[in-house]
Amino acid sequence: MLVEAMVRLGTRLPFAVVAEEMGRLFGVSVSPDTVRRLTEEAGGVLARIEQAALEHLEHDAPEEPTGPAVQQLSADGCMLSLTDGRWTEVRTMAIGTVARQEDGEVRAEEITYFSRHGSAERFIRETTLPTHERGTRRAGTVAAVMDGAGWLQEVISEQCPAAVRILDFPHAASYLHTAAHAAFGQDTPEAAQWLDDWVPRFKTEEPEAILTALRSLPTPPAPAATAKGTAIRYLGSRKEQIRYAEFREQGLPIGSGMVESAGKLVVEARMKGSGMHWAPRHLTPLLALRSRLCSGQWDETWPRVHQTWRQETRQRQRALRWERQAAHAAQQPSPPDTSQSEPKAKTFCDGRPTADHPWYGHRGIFAA
Repeated sequence: MLVEAMVRLGTRLPFAVVAEEMGRLFGVSVSPDTVRRLTEEAGGVLARIEQAALEHLEHDAPEEPTGPAVQQLSADGCMLSLTDGRWTEVRTMAIGTVARQEDGEVRAEEITYFSRHGSAERFIRETTLPTHERGTRRAGTVAAVMDGAGWLQEVISEQCPAAVRILDFPHAASYLHTAAHAAFGQDTPEAAQWLDDWVPRFKTEEPEAILTALRSLPTPPAPAATAKGTAIRYLGSRKEQIRYAEFREQGLPIGSGMVESAGKLVVEARMKGSGMHWAPRHLTPLLALRSRLCSGQWDETWPRVHQTWRQETRQRQRALRWERQAAHAAQQPSPPDTSQSEPKAKTFCDGRPTADHPWYGHRGIFAA
């Protein structure tokens, strides 16, 4: 119980705070380093459990569970500071069941999270586990709401090729903002008026209407022409992903806010505090624990972690005993090897002593 409490608190709070709370709540004196070590060990166990589950999926290809009628799949990345002064990207996937609310809007519920540190290629492979657990491949409709990054499109292609690809609306609208401010001037009434008119219409008009409005923007200075051209090219190459009127009519979400919230909830709330810097090897263990905790899956996760942790500990203890026994045996003197010794000479032959008898010739004994 105390170990679970320490690990759970270490997953939520800075290790020094946990050490203080363990003393206040349980009367147990522990150091922040002990809290860190146990939390990271437990997270490492969970990461190995999930890696084994992933390899089982890849090797045995069990039947996919059935997902909900409408599911949202979103992913994104956020940056964390490393101990060597560099910044590194942590990637997060959020998966939720889409439901229409009383106000007519659609929203994702029952959201689960999966965060990892590593390359995009590795993350794309690892997300096979959460998409399998949520039945993504057998959901009725999957709305893959992402921004335009290439690795995010690869996530969709790998995990759910049949998904409806939707460009995150706030991300798409940001191109309208950049073009309008470049055309009319930063924070001018004209820019505000144009955006008040066209951003809402972006949700209700066909993509070509938005592209026509962008082409009609004035472009006197060179930066305005560049911003307008960028917006037209970017949105024009993704017309099938910005048909927001059709998506809304179908009851599909058009914003990836749930994964932006996931980045803050799963990653930044615990790992981006003032003065926090991380060694790369410490990231995935804590991310694995936080993903399950923030997904509301702690109760079913901890027993597996605890059991596997105990088994691994016993295995290490047995291995250490064998090593000590082998080392002790190696230090003991070896018995003399008599296998190659010379055969002893006979001292009697036909009842008479031979010349090899130790008394032969001694003071005339046995002498001829």
